[in-house]
Parts: sequence; C-alpha cells; structure tokens
Amino acid sequence: MVKLEHKTVKIVRLRNQLLGWYAENRRDLPWRRNSDPYSIWVSEIMLQQTRVAVVVERYQAFLKRFPTLLSLALAPEEEVLALWSGLGYYRRARMLHKAAQYVADRHQGNLPATADALRLLPGIGAYTAAAIASIAHGESVAVVDGNVERVLCRLSGWGAGSRTGGGAAIRRKVEDLAAELVDPARPGDFNQALMELGAVLCLPRNPKCPACPIVGDCKTRGEHKTQPRPPMLSREVAYALAVRSGLHSGQVNREVLLEQRPASLTVMPGLWELPTLLDPAVPDHELRMTLRHSIMQVNYYVRIRTVFEDDVAAIAIAGGERRWVPLGEVAAVPLTGLARKVLNRARLLPTAPLDALLL
Repeated sequence: MVKLEHKTVKIVRLRNQLLGWYAENRRDLPWRRNSDPYSIWVSEIMLQQTRVAVVVERYQAFLKRFPTLLSLALAPEEEVLALWSGLGYYRRARMLHKAAQYVADRHQGNLPATADALRLLPGIGAYTAAAIASIAHGESVAVVDGNVERVLCRLSGWGAGSRTGGGAAIRRKVEDLAAELVDPARPGDFNQALMELGAVLCLPRNPKCPACPIVGDCKTRGEHKTQPRPPMLSREVAYALAVRSGLHSGQVNREVLLEQRPASLTVMPGLWELPTLLDPAVPDHELRMTLRHSIMQVNYYVRIRTVFEDDVAAIAIAGGERRWVPLGEVAAVPLTGLARKVLNRARLLPTAPLDALLL
C-alpha cells in the first residue's frame, strides 16, 4: 500500500513539473492557438517526418486555401497536392484528402471526437487519433510518437527504444507507461508537453539534461547507446531545364517543360518533375546548376542542364506525359520537392524557397 502511494505521488509530481515547464517554455506554433479538431489534424499529418520550421509556412498556406474540412473535401486532388508540394511523403496528402471526403460524406463534415472513432478514418493511426482526441476534445488518452518514446525510455532506463532494436516489447512498455502518466485533467497539454520535451531538450544526440524538468526521476541522464545508422546511398542524376516563350490568351509568356510521373510508380505517382536526362554527365558549358537532394536513405547529386526545346526528345528519358506550363501557373502544379527546389533556385517559381526541408 505504501509503495502504491509513493508511486502515485511520484506520478503527480512528474505531471506538475512537466506541465509547469511547458507553460513557461512552449513554442508559439500556429496550431497551438486554438483547439479546432480540423486544424490540429492537418498539423499532425504535416508534422509526420517533416521539420517544424518547414511545416509552419506550409500549414498556414494550406489552411488559408482550405480553412474547413468541407473546403478540403470539395477540392480536386491536384490542387491539394500542389499546396503540399515541398513537404514530401505525398501519400499523407492523398489520405488526408480521402479522409476529408469520407468525413464530409459519412459524418456531415464533423470529425469524430474519440480516438477509437478517429482511427476508423483513412490515414489516421493511433498516434494521430490520440493527438486530436486529447488536444481538441480532452480525452484522457496517451500520445506516443518518436519523441515521447525516447523520453520515456530514458526516464525508465529501458535502452534505446523500439526503433533501434527494442522491438514490440519495448513499444508496449512505453505505451503502458504513457497511459499511466497522462494527466486526466489536462491530457492535451500533457501530451504536448511530453512531445515538446523530446523535441527541444531530450534530443537524440546531446540531450540538454540540466534544463530538463524531470531529470531528477530520469534513470539515463544522457544519450542511449544506439546502433549506428545505415550509411546513405549515393546516386548521380541529371535533369533538363527547358524554358521557351509561348502564346497564351494573346500574350507571350515564358513556359517551362514538366513531365508527370506515371501513376504506376510507388514513389510520388502523378507528381510533376523536370525531364530526366539519359546521361548524368553534363558538359560544363551547359550546366545550369548542381545541388544535393536527399530522399530517405539516398543522397542524390543532381545536375541541371539547360536544354533547348528541340533537343529534349533526343537527350531525355522517355517518361510520362510532358507539358509546357506557363511560369505564372507553375506554383499551382503538384511538383516534386526536387523540381520545386530547382525552379526556386532558377528564380522561375514565384514562391519562397523550401531548401530547409531538403538539406
């Protein structure tokens, strides 16, 4: 009985320390300024595998165009993908769009209020469902993402977590502990506080332990011993940058040649990119730019060649549909991240660069 009381006191103390720290140190992020379930949902989908600094800009632009779930459901997929362009992992955008259509059709445009009901929607897993339900509706359900798992593993001295060899057993222990710790009175704030702690203090490398509000209860106090990351693969590629003058509505406009990736591809199907050259070796006098672009475990070393309209067919790989797009309309096209990056650097795209996402 005494042991149980001691455990309860410890949990209450930990909750208070964490919530107090969060109240004073939370980052002012746009999705934290309201408890609207739809906007929280959009932010959580965008934040998956994408840095916060990049999401802030894209989130605000996305909600300006699609301020409600119904407006998103009624939009064509191509427009949704165009606004998602630069965030990567485009399947997230497609599933978000499908789920919005499902909710508009089956739930009169209102997202379900419980985590269990939210998990029935396309593209919403346990983490996203718990985040929406706890933050928007105050459901006492724990959120477990990579940051939370790292914090709780270090707090309990459980090694490096399920993602680095601990497996399902560690994951279950983390989920059980998270459910035990979540504050039933303020579940949304507590979940965000735990995620915030992992994002800004309990870092994968060089954690800032002296500033941690719960360091007194931590059994690790430092980095876990982790397995080395697999080496990045390298690949050289080259693309054609072809620009011409075209006539539209009686006016001469500059156009850029884009190519649509076939729908049969598993990576970024249907998105538009620059035509791929047959030979990645580009003569120096025709080299427009070089850059590096990383996708998952591959570093692409990219060369961009200036190509005349009549030469594209001879030196580029035959791929999907090609289209000359007026530069004023390119921003509305669902581009791959690399195509957007190149057009930004070439000053052909009237939007702010998103290089931070692609470093």
